[in-house]
Amino acid sequence: MKNSTLVKGTAAIAVGAALLLGGGGTLANWNASTSAAPGSIIAGDLNVAKAGTGVWTDGAGKEIDIKNYRVVPGDNLTFTQNLTVTLLGDKMAASITAAGVGPNSGFTGNNVVVSDPLLKIGAATVANPLKPTGADQNVTASITFNFKSATPGLENVKDTYNFADVKFTLQQVTQPGLS
Repeated sequence: MKNSTLVKGTAAIAVGAALLLGGGGTLANWNASTSAAPGSIIAGDLNVAKAGTGVWTDGAGKEIDIKNYRVVPGDNLTFTQNLTVTLLGDKMAASITAAGVGPNSGFTGNNVVVSDPLLKIGAATVANPLKPTGADQNVTASITFNFKSATPGLENVKDTYNFADVKFTLQQVTQPGLS
């Protein structure tokens, strides 16, 4: 009988402890809290838009109508497009590239060179990546098409080099020294 009382007492203590620990009673834990006001995070911006219509010029800088111009070996033609660039962000940097400048039909690759975009702000040549200035930037992007004078024989006579899908892309990059 003594063992039965001991077993019952031990069981009662175990049930009481379980109730206290499981929320059936109070087991005091201290805690405290305070409020903070960290503020808001504001996202920057990145955008590029064409400003006006692009212009084609020949090697002498004379404006040409590309629809009626017939290129010959030795010609350098330049397409110039004004762009409005928006860069907002404390660590923002972005590069402008041109897509769609490869041959879509015709022209032998060895006979033609198309440059990466040459970028200018005003009269000053600038390099990628561009960085924020606190306002929109007016950037001029120029792509040069060079029909090499060393083109052999009659290669590429009456061929077409299609620039119909040229797109200027502004891509965010990590500024050197920042992460």
